[in-house]
Amino acid sequence: MSAKSQQPETTTTTLRPLPEGWRWVRLTDLIVCLESGSRPKGGAIGINSGVPSISAEHMMPNGTFDFSSLRYVPYNYYETMQRGRIRRGDILIVKDGATTGKTCFVNDSFPFQEAVVNEHVFICRADRSRIVPEFLFLWLWGHEGQSAIRANYQGAAIGGINQTFVQTVFVPVPDLSKQKRIVSILQEQMAAVERARRAAEEQLEAAQALPAAFIRSVFSSREAQTWQRMRLSDICVLLPAKSVTSYGDCEVLAITTACLSEIGFEPSGVKHARMWARDVPECVVAEGEILIARSNTPELVGRVAMFAGQPKGAIASDLTIRIRVRDGIDPKFLTAYLRYLYLSGYWKDRAGGASGSMKKITRKQIQGEQVPVPPVPTQRRIVTELSEQMAAVERLRRALEEQLEAINKLPAAILRKAFNGEL
Repeated sequence: MSAKSQQPETTTTTLRPLPEGWRWVRLTDLIVCLESGSRPKGGAIGINSGVPSISAEHMMPNGTFDFSSLRYVPYNYYETMQRGRIRRGDILIVKDGATTGKTCFVNDSFPFQEAVVNEHVFICRADRSRIVPEFLFLWLWGHEGQSAIRANYQGAAIGGINQTFVQTVFVPVPDLSKQKRIVSILQEQMAAVERARRAAEEQLEAAQALPAAFIRSVFSSREAQTWQRMRLSDICVLLPAKSVTSYGDCEVLAITTACLSEIGFEPSGVKHARMWARDVPECVVAEGEILIARSNTPELVGRVAMFAGQPKGAIASDLTIRIRVRDGIDPKFLTAYLRYLYLSGYWKDRAGGASGSMKKITRKQIQGEQVPVPPVPTQRRIVTELSEQMAAVERLRRALEEQLEAINKLPAAILRKAFNGEL
């Protein structure tokens, strides 16, 4: 039979041609079980005194699991469960919500002898006489399988799929020996991709840590200990900042904390907001001004960047402290030092506020801060060195992100070849 003439036995749905010896089979004809779990009254508990209950949050996009926030069903409830018990070789599919269709595989490394799914997850158990479980998982996990599952999505934001989806999803199936060979090849290739991905992520993480290391090396050096120090209020002027408000009578481009990064000012963090027109003129930020996050989470309070001039007309709200340097201070040098304070946790430890989730630093604290003031040529030398280092880091970061993006595309390409019969 030619590839073009091959059609599923029980449908008129148009499906792509398959290689000789393959055929399209309904998912329902390839499984012996499709069921979801349940939860006890009051829900699963966080104390490890029962059987792990697996939900969508434990299922990772790469088909593996993250058990860092497990909940459990009591043993007495587990004993009454008629459905939802997990076995090795099961395929788990999220049945509703934003991650509908997300798919994971319970392989031999699954760490629990007993586990269940909750009511938001399907167990899909393969008929091993017709299909290799790993083969079925890889198809359902891949782009083509995910599209087929998601095509059954019903409802609005909290919609999902029901058990009838297995009637409309078709799987390309060769004979069992070929399935096993394909699975063996795919497992080797996917493992190689995963190793490459982890290596790239580690390199990217190391690259992202470099700016902080460079800045620390400058301001914790022996040379830095010899520099004269002055109160910030003696070398800078703190400028006004007003509140943005939904009741304001004009629209503005407001600088947010997202604009303040370890690399520099990020214009993408500027957001549309409203402010009273009378307040706008004195809040427009000029090129060279230094901005500090006055109020934020403990991890972000004190974050700093120098405004590079774009977008023009951007304003600073009262969540930021604006600083303009006087003669004798290079604004880029002072920005680097203030960034050093932030990266060392200086403001996190000194910020006030009753709330544990939001902290504040005051203009008075900033004004009284003793900052290093080396000779101007020294400031400019350090600024030049840091700029070159940061530019090199940025090039490295972009190259690693591109490499990681290319690696992340490999599984789809590998699976496409596999299910086109090209392995």
